[in-house]
Amino acid sequence: MKKMKQNTSPAIVGIGCRRWLAALACAAGLAGCAWAPPRASVSDVEQPFDRAATTAADGLAGQLPSGRHVLVADPMIDATSGQRTAATRRLEQGVLDRLAALRPELQARRFDTPGLAEADWLLTGTLARRTPGDPRSPLVVQLAVTRIASREVLAQARALAAPQGVDLTPAAAEQDSPVLPRDATLEGYARTSATPPGQGADALYMDSLPVGPLVGEATGLYEAGRYQEAHARYAAAAALPGGEQKRVLSGLYLTAYRLGRADEARAAFGRLVALGLAQRHLELKFLFRPGSTDFWPDPQVSGAYGMWLDELAAGTERTGRCLDVVGHTSRTGGEALNDALSLRRAEAIRSRLLVQAPALDARLHPAGRGFRENLVGTGTDDAVDALDRRVEFLVAPCSR
Repeated sequence: MKKMKQNTSPAIVGIGCRRWLAALACAAGLAGCAWAPPRASVSDVEQPFDRAATTAADGLAGQLPSGRHVLVADPMIDATSGQRTAATRRLEQGVLDRLAALRPELQARRFDTPGLAEADWLLTGTLARRTPGDPRSPLVVQLAVTRIASREVLAQARALAAPQGVDLTPAAAEQDSPVLPRDATLEGYARTSATPPGQGADALYMDSLPVGPLVGEATGLYEAGRYQEAHARYAAAAALPGGEQKRVLSGLYLTAYRLGRADEARAAFGRLVALGLAQRHLELKFLFRPGSTDFWPDPQVSGAYGMWLDELAAGTERTGRCLDVVGHTSRTGGEALNDALSLRRAEAIRSRLLVQAPALDARLHPAGRGFRENLVGTGTDDAVDALDRRVEFLVAPCSR
């Protein structure tokens, strides 16, 4: 008992007492015994990262109904980019370890197809800077547990983590991806993680839930260099309802490219373009030479860029869309310099698209945002802030 008191916050003790009294009332046959959603747990005190994960997990544990349940965790993501990072993996493991300590009756299963079939509860979680692009900004942890059958959020918690020493490096598959994975499905995942108890989880995300385990398996195989097996898993995911997701199509592209299947890689990238245009937003990770509009000269890095632009030009022409072509830079250097550089890069991309499809001349509008819309903001010019050097393609009105 003494150890339990040391590991349990006052908030959890209070909630636990109220639930114990409610259970006594139900046992006595009194009215009002239906499960009532608890209040979400909110901590706005900035804490070291691991302590913030513990605080959020404590908040979840105190809200969850008692009893034996099977839980799976859909891998946690960065809410801004949709990526899995070293930090989101650390957050997920910390939360699962804490829940296991506080609620030993919970049975955690792997997030694979058999585990999901057995589970009745789903854990989701996100991490994001409170002020996007500001490396000094606290990181917001959002966690939720959802009852899978009813799609009702049972518990939700939020905590603030100090950014110092937190590794935001994307997972290997995310670094290789030509696009940011965020799309309507992952935005639904993030909304679910921030949904108060008693409300429904995001419908689009829940509809596509069976896709997740296959993506997880495929990603692990890709990172292990088992590209043939990874390709098969991504293909199986793409064939499911809700499988047309950026992370799935990116995986199909990457594995086909690694296997030397040029036609399949092009087809997968074309589907990525079509999905981005349909959702009105596509972000491509072109790597430029520093201070230049020239692509990085290593063909292992930039060798596929011509094909990317071919598919983007063809898709834009085919759909009749108009696009804002928006360049971004990292925080390295002065604001005026980066504003000019981001515009030049947007103009260079526009010019390359026009070589492939001259009819797009009046439908492509270049713009430069410098580092004003950084997603990471570290200025490290490495894999961590590669997203800050992206080029966005935003569907825009044609009558301007």
